[in-house]
Amino acid sequence: MPRKTDARARAIDTAERLFRIQGYAATGLNQIIEESGSPKGSFYFHFPRGKTELAEEAIDQYIAGRAAVLRRVSENTAGEALHFVSQLLDTVAAEMVATDFRYGCLMQNLANELSALDTALTERIARGVATLTGMVAEHFRGCGFAASRASSAAASLAAALEGARTIARLERTTAVYKALADITRETLSAPRQPDIRAEPEPRIAEKKPRRT
Repeated sequence: MPRKTDARARAIDTAERLFRIQGYAATGLNQIIEESGSPKGSFYFHFPRGKTELAEEAIDQYIAGRAAVLRRVSENTAGEALHFVSQLLDTVAAEMVATDFRYGCLMQNLANELSALDTALTERIARGVATLTGMVAEHFRGCGFAASRASSAAASLAAALEGARTIARLERTTAVYKALADITRETLSAPRQPDIRAEPEPRIAEKKPRRT
């Protein structure tokens, strides 16, 4: 992979930030160039395919950043499902406060806008979601979860985090993350019910009357 120049890196950082704050359609190239301080004349040298290529880079960078967070939290809570979820929620909540509740999830913002417009970018986002959800499932498997339960728990947590971010931005409070932590604690602490499958009742052979 070629080394990113400062101008290229600034443009990607700025695009990622603006896509998270105001979405894809509302973010124009002129705004990105102006706020990044990148020379306008060299922009298409760095991004020959324009905004689409810049979005690809921003998506990849965002996914890499989220993966780094998950990896760090997972290492800090190895073998502990509840502590993993709690620390992850605390991390996201702290980020919301630090950014004054302005930042949404880049993947969610772009997926909402582009799912019917740009198949390639949508597939790129989907692969990123699968990667991150897979990392969460891997942690749960390390906590002793069966594979199916780990996958379900990871998908549920991903959906909950996306919804919580939207609510937190609207309410400008992290209360929703505390609520998620409470319900997660109850769910993961509850004893697992055995998987009892109804067995078919044995057939009783019909007795035939004896001939006399």
